[in-house]
Amino acid sequence: MLAVKAFATAVLKDSGIGSRRSALSRRVAPGLARLLAGALLVVGLLGETPSNAASNKVRITNLSDVGFGTIANLNVDAVQSQSVCVYADTNTSGYNVTGIGAGPGGAFQLSSGAASMSFDVLWSSSPGQNSGTQLTPNVPLTGQVSSGTHQTCSNGPATTASLVVVLRSIALSSAAAGTYNGTLTLVIGPE
Repeated sequence: MLAVKAFATAVLKDSGIGSRRSALSRRVAPGLARLLAGALLVVGLLGETPSNAASNKVRITNLSDVGFGTIANLNVDAVQSQSVCVYADTNTSGYNVTGIGAGPGGAFQLSSGAASMSFDVLWSSSPGQNSGTQLTPNVPLTGQVSSGTHQTCSNGPATTASLVVVLRSIALSSAAAGTYNGTLTLVIGPE
């Protein structure tokens, strides 16, 4: 079992459009709505004990920071994806992936004080994708198969899967101004 933690930070500045947002416009340039988001992905093995011996069977590499930059249009989803290497040393090259967020019950959520903003996590067992199967917090997505032939994908395909993070327009347009932080943990298990 392998855990991947993503620490996300987002800063939302509002445009001052509409009565709900007018009070916020004093803190930002009028007429400009921005979302700045970045994430730091850290990979680490969970504690190696006899019960975690299966952790030697799967590995995820090639993760990088997720950054949304400036988002001027809050009426469309903001999507960032990255191709990663998942290697599974099992009879079927099978694995599962579980996402756990920092929100209540493991929800995928960024927070800024009392305010929060949800995000979606999607997974595809093919590289180069901008969509995939939506992960449910704390529920393994099973039946994934890796085409990786080497633990770090240094031989064979360079990447084998896609991690997709989506800030939905509904969440972007309704979020209060502020600096948002959160954590995403991915757990990869053998099948």
